Amino acid sequence: MRLKRAVLSHLTASLFVLCTLLGGAAHADSLASFLPEIPPNELVPGADAYGPIREDVPVAPVLKAGETVAWAFLTSDFVGTTGYSGKPIHVVAAIDTDAVLTGVKLVKHSEPIVLIGIPNSKMVALTEGYAGLDLKVEAETGGEGHDLDIISGATVTIMVIDDSLVRGGIRVSRALGLGGLAPLQVGPKRELNMEIQDAQGWTTLAGDGSVRRMTLDLGQVNAAFAGMGDKRAAKRPEKGEPGDTFIDMNMALVSVPSIGRSLLGDNEYQNLVDWLDEGEHAILVVGRGKYSFKGSGYVRGGIFDRIQLIQGDNSVRFFDKQHRRVRALATTDSPSFVELDLFKIPADADFDPAEPFRLQLLVQRSVGALDRVFLTWDLGYRLPERFLLPLPVATVVDNASDEAAAKAALWQRIWKAKTVEITILCGMLLVLTATFFFQFQATWKARRFYWFRIGYLTLTLVFIGWYANAQLSVVNVMALANSMRSGFTWDAFLMDPLVFIQWFAIAAALLFWGRGAYCGWLCPFGALQELTNQIARYFKVPQWTLPWGLHERLWPIKYMIFLGLFGVSLASLETAEQLAEVEPFKTAIILKFVRDWPFVVFAVSLLVAGLFIERFYCRYLCPLGGALAIPARMRMFDWLRRYKECGSPCQTCANECPVQAIHPTGEINPNECVNCLHCQVLYQSEDKCPVIIRQLKRRASTGSAEIKIPTKDAPKNHPNAKTT
Repeated sequence: MRLKRAVLSHLTASLFVLCTLLGGAAHADSLASFLPEIPPNELVPGADAYGPIREDVPVAPVLKAGETVAWAFLTSDFVGTTGYSGKPIHVVAAIDTDAVLTGVKLVKHSEPIVLIGIPNSKMVALTEGYAGLDLKVEAETGGEGHDLDIISGATVTIMVIDDSLVRGGIRVSRALGLGGLAPLQVGPKRELNMEIQDAQGWTTLAGDGSVRRMTLDLGQVNAAFAGMGDKRAAKRPEKGEPGDTFIDMNMALVSVPSIGRSLLGDNEYQNLVDWLDEGEHAILVVGRGKYSFKGSGYVRGGIFDRIQLIQGDNSVRFFDKQHRRVRALATTDSPSFVELDLFKIPADADFDPAEPFRLQLLVQRSVGALDRVFLTWDLGYRLPERFLLPLPVATVVDNASDEAAAKAALWQRIWKAKTVEITILCGMLLVLTATFFFQFQATWKARRFYWFRIGYLTLTLVFIGWYANAQLSVVNVMALANSMRSGFTWDAFLMDPLVFIQWFAIAAALLFWGRGAYCGWLCPFGALQELTNQIARYFKVPQWTLPWGLHERLWPIKYMIFLGLFGVSLASLETAEQLAEVEPFKTAIILKFVRDWPFVVFAVSLLVAGLFIERFYCRYLCPLGGALAIPARMRMFDWLRRYKECGSPCQTCANECPVQAIHPTGEINPNECVNCLHCQVLYQSEDKCPVIIRQLKRRASTGSAEIKIPTKDAPKNHPNAKTT
């Protein structure tokens, strides 16, 4: 008993010390607040001072001997920089007059940065590596002019930093006219005239610009490679006569009704319309000659790497799912082509059919066993004026819509990058849902169900927790409440697809099963507690059962912690997030105990307590569990089967419940139940359930053919019913 009191006292003291040590006043995050901390020569070599921040554009001149050599800016002043944590990632960068980044500094973030042991210094070094990035090239290629270095475990953070530096830098360059980048012309947008649907011949379409053409002969291509200064490329010219056709490539915007009907025919055009969703467009690309604009790389990787569509700062690369072949053109006067292909332009590409765009062709030449050199040629396109409606008299431009579109494109990139992880998580959710719906069948064999649960919890800990870092937190709840107050947007919540999917699943599960669906199966720290407790049981570590009166009085602690954190969050979300370190999730799951020793001691103390009292933290301290239990009161179904003898006189389930969620009177407390389904295993046990044992004895003595379950709640076809 003294040992129990000592452990509880130690945990209480650790919790108090942890909460009192956390804190720190927040200050306004702005360029003015960060610049004094950065020596000018770290942004521009040789610089010695900063000038005053401009009023029209939030940038500061970087001075060298009194002259402006670059401009410093804060990325979050120009674009959204919300990261994995749901808070902005602040980066200060400097751009010279040629629109080249001269220096970059990661100045503040709230990311759980030591993901899988990643030191903050590595993130800082990667960010500073963007010095030298040419924003003119990025503006021309739609942000695809550089390779993206990804650190495993910090994908979201890196993609946000990359996106904010490229888009923010281009906006600053356009605003200041750096590197010849002029401000984008903002005005009324032209719209397509969908009423024009007359069919025309190839000659007419080529004559008015509806079909655009680019031809290259072998002589032009060989001369271009020879002129690039690489002797290896000059020594390997394309074989053939200089006048032979290297490629004859033509392009048309066939989502315009008249052009599409003319080139594809009515039936094929209707198939195209059915293929395209709202906001999508399509181009037809046809070609002939020695060089293929498709190549064969898409067969292996699913992406067409020889062409990309570019419009303004945006670029589109096409995947095999966005591609269809065309058998033949409907025009009778068109040339003969070897390749005829349709490419879909997705709605999230922000493509404007009324604005000029170009199709860039990448031409490659092998110069060694593994080495290649590349050149590009552009096929420009502008829709003829007759297909456009007249300009509206007036229009209102919403700059926020551009930022919203950019944020949407970013989270969509993140979701696409995590396709495998999303698939695995969805599979786990489907298995868990099936287990709950067919829980009576799932728990029929006690040993089989035990190992199924152990395997599932192991996958939860290793995959959801330590690999994917998708541990949910009470911070998510507070951030959601704060977002509702300050103007809700989905962007921050969509940045981590695994966390978003889990919350979506939990919202549904709360109505069906309560909080136990997450707490008992999907919480990595909960899984860690249960698995370590099972190991402790294997080594005969004694298990403590607290007296019911004490146990019942310790339940409310987690609710009080949650309400306290929630109240603090209404005044200061940052302070509440610091106090939320009462959750050991970040230490034990996200950072894998690679942290300052007070945090590690606190997390380990909770796990040690869990060796003696199963799921000690879940039972008494977890504010996330308390937060989930409150809306779980709305659940519509009671799935757990009970006999009328449960609690009076039988106490088997109450005594064996891993979290003591069953009252001595037999009722299951849904606020505390973690849906481990152990009571359902006992419900069918021929060794432990008195009701089943009594029926077996009666059958043995009377020769009865079936077990009669003495309760209206029992199923008609009980799995343990046997015939003699």
